[in-house]
Amino acid sequence: MLTLLAHCTFLLLAALPTGGSLFPDLDDVGPSSTISAEEKAQVLDSLVEHLRAEYVFPDVAETIAKAIAEKRAAGAYDSIGDADVFAKRLTEDLQRVSHDKHLRVRTPDDRPSSDKKRPFPRTDEEFRRRNHGFEKVEILPGNIGYLDLRMFARSDLAGDTAAAAMSFLANADALVIDLRKNGGGQPEMVQLLCSYLFPPEPVHLNDLYFRPLDETKQYWTLPWVPGPRFLEKDVYVLTSASTFSGAEECAYDLKTQKRATIVGETTGGGAHPGGNVPLAAGLTVFVPSGRAINPVTKTDWEGTGVEPDVKVPADLALATARELALKKLVEGCKDEGRKAELADVLADASREVASSKAQPAAAAARAK
Repeated sequence: MLTLLAHCTFLLLAALPTGGSLFPDLDDVGPSSTISAEEKAQVLDSLVEHLRAEYVFPDVAETIAKAIAEKRAAGAYDSIGDADVFAKRLTEDLQRVSHDKHLRVRTPDDRPSSDKKRPFPRTDEEFRRRNHGFEKVEILPGNIGYLDLRMFARSDLAGDTAAAAMSFLANADALVIDLRKNGGGQPEMVQLLCSYLFPPEPVHLNDLYFRPLDETKQYWTLPWVPGPRFLEKDVYVLTSASTFSGAEECAYDLKTQKRATIVGETTGGGAHPGGNVPLAAGLTVFVPSGRAINPVTKTDWEGTGVEPDVKVPADLALATARELALKKLVEGCKDEGRKAELADVLADASREVASSKAQPAAAAARAK
């Protein structure tokens, strides 16, 4: 049975072996450039074997196996001598059949990330230097809290950082959580972060079912969190097409629980957790062996992404969320002095939104 290891998506902690890395598909498994016919055959044989044994939908695994067999018989891979090209071609073929964006063959240098200039860390020390994904925490004009989170790191390592960030933001009158450059992470950190946004009474956020173990793990908000909770105040989550996996779960959980307004673009559409498997010639494949089951919708966002409540281009999402938050604060404010202050800040935010919207239109007009 395939050991379930972590990827840039969800992780079943009970299945993580001692000494296993957070993102084993990022481990240095050796150089990869050329690939022989024998190695390609080994890769394909191993790939089909693992998919049949572990892929979350057995019928899809059989369809993939048949498609791979047809490709091999037609000599589709015979002329490929470069491992990177082979991995890319296999990924295309796998996703063409499965439509599963987590199902991917990688070389050692292919490090997944929603920000290509800053791929996911390899080691605990690299995570520390990246502040466990907590890129920016600040109070914007109008007392709007802002959290720019680039990954959902291990809660046992990043829990103190999360608590410090949420404590800093506790006195804000509204909160914006920016997941536009977040490629995913661990469900325990999604659980921890969401717990700050709900009362102590547990709320059922998500389930993860894994085929190899034939078991489902439930995720509920935590009855206790270090520091104050962020309650009875509006929350906005920013998304982009690059928002993926665990970051999508965070947005989906908060949307289905009606705890946040999602602002931005439809997300990437990857909801299948699983583990990484070594193949041959330094190649690995991430095998999605599970699926998310939302307790409200009874489904997930696989292949569809999370639809925003307010759909705007990603680069307009922050300004739009600020404007929305400030409008509600102005409407609900009883203190006339404070209301006038908020109205001034709102005017600035509205001008920023209008200016940002006008720039593409102006550029398009000039291009005609």
